[in-house]
Amino acid sequence: MKKIFSYILLPAFLAAAGCNKFPENINVNPNLPTNPTNAQLLTSAINQLPVTLEAPTPILYAQHWSEKPFPDNSRYLTVNFDFYGLYAGPLENLQTILNTKTFNVNDGSQANQLAVARILKAFFFWHATDRWGDIPYSQALKGKDNFTPKYDAQKDIYYDLMKELKEAAAQIDNGNAVKGDILYNGNMANWKRFANSIRMLMALRLSKIDPTKGQAEFVDANAGGVFTDNSQSAVFVHLNDANNQNYWYYVTNPKGQNRPWYWASKTIVDNMNPLKDPRLKIFADTTSTGTYNGVPYGVDANTAAAIPSASVSFIGVHTRTQNAPCYITTYPQVLFALAEAAKIGWINGGDVEAAAKYNAGIENSVRQWVRISFQAYNDKTDNQVEKVVYSATDKGDTTGLGAYMARPEVAYNATNALSQIGTQRWLHLYANGYEAWAEWRRTGFPALTPAPNNGGTPIPRRQAYPLKEQNINGANYAAAIAQQPALGGADDLKGRVWWDKP
Repeated sequence: MKKIFSYILLPAFLAAAGCNKFPENINVNPNLPTNPTNAQLLTSAINQLPVTLEAPTPILYAQHWSEKPFPDNSRYLTVNFDFYGLYAGPLENLQTILNTKTFNVNDGSQANQLAVARILKAFFFWHATDRWGDIPYSQALKGKDNFTPKYDAQKDIYYDLMKELKEAAAQIDNGNAVKGDILYNGNMANWKRFANSIRMLMALRLSKIDPTKGQAEFVDANAGGVFTDNSQSAVFVHLNDANNQNYWYYVTNPKGQNRPWYWASKTIVDNMNPLKDPRLKIFADTTSTGTYNGVPYGVDANTAAAIPSASVSFIGVHTRTQNAPCYITTYPQVLFALAEAAKIGWINGGDVEAAAKYNAGIENSVRQWVRISFQAYNDKTDNQVEKVVYSATDKGDTTGLGAYMARPEVAYNATNALSQIGTQRWLHLYANGYEAWAEWRRTGFPALTPAPNNGGTPIPRRQAYPLKEQNINGANYAAAIAQQPALGGADDLKGRVWWDKP
């Protein structure tokens, strides 16, 4: 914290104090704590989840949205992306909790504070390594002890993150729940489910590159207890105020930036509209004629700008309202993972189990998404946020769900089940761009076409390191490029991360 010194009051203070020594705390503002509590650090780290995930670039990579009128990111013009904010922000705060010498039990039992910090730290590192590949990990977050950390191999990072998640889930005890928890309000059972659920998803990422390890971790995580209901999903609750609002509201609302840049893509509208997908009314607005019409993906700026706005569908009003939720990791993701695992033989049940989990995934995805059109949030008197939760038994407005699931293109088909599962996962992950992009890279589903007339540039497979790394951490940066054969010696968007096997 900065120390405050009042030069205006100095002469009067000297006159009154004479030759007396200054009190030691003269430069300390009593209203600003010099040492934040673990509860405050936890709140700050959780607040960075939507800041990290609500990003347009990966949503454009996944072709949920199209750009109009500035399609630069759809045409892959931005190559280098900064990761310093992750290290200096949520990861540093979480590491501070983990380095605590004396724990205040009022902030939660020591075991619970450590467990939650480990789970969130693993989540942020998982997010980072899936974007850049090899990254600083084992030597990171050392402060002044190491300003130039080495880059760890993604395989090693994955193995360690899965270990961390397993240990953190087991570490949760029956002591005081954590304070400052604006994600689960201290529900430690849900934190354990969250840890096991993301470990399961992480394990599935290894389906092509390391299936033996992936299957073992998947089965173990599932046995440890994963999400079993939409109400257990990790959902960040935005509020109806400018300090805690949905980023897309800020971007698109006239009181914010009023920048109508992001529109429903033709890719996603053409998938959903012919099948009467009940989620489309959430994902996209209708045109001036009451129909749905997506913006062609990745077209050049002149072409995009020439499209009359009234003729195409803006991103859905429910996803850009001020208090729209940010879905971090959800129950339908777990269901689609279980469906795929059954299909590829990682768990028992074969096509019967795969079909059951696939159908449940679609149903709960629809229930999750249509729910936000009438979702309500309340502020409790103690300033903790309470979600009004609709469980899987709540019907809500799911008009058309049965008819949608009965369509031949949607009904489970053993012959092309992996394509169906991958496509439904992609639809469910709408606006969760980084996860949708990662799963598309792993599975290839659905089939996406790169931006047209763009010199044959493919859809990005990773993001390049920050340019400043070449000067700040040059030797380790160069070593990181050399130790990843799939990059072909270049730090660009074309190289593949470790698990992204062709």
